[in-house]
Amino acid sequence: MLKITKKGDKAWVTFSFVPESECEVFLCGEWSEWQDEKMKVKKNGEHYLTKVLKCDASYEFGYKVNNIWIFEPEVETVESPFGSKNSLLKL
Repeated sequence: MLKITKKGDKAWVTFSFVPESECEVFLCGEWSEWQDEKMKVKKNGEHYLTKVLKCDASYEFGYKVNNIWIFEPEVETVESPFGSKNSLLKL
């Protein structure tokens, strides 16, 4: 799930993901050159991370859960070079 708040030329994007079981979840995207960013965990098991990104841009991203690549169902997807799909965030 995504929550987007735009202010001027920046957007605060909160990425949220609820895994089926207790595990670590990482957010990976173009903004960080695809480096794993460990998501924080709420008491209800929801994983989240807020990023400040530039508006008028598009970013590919995905979630890594137990080394399995998962795309965000709320946004459009694009094919990745690895045969999977990346989520496409358009700000």
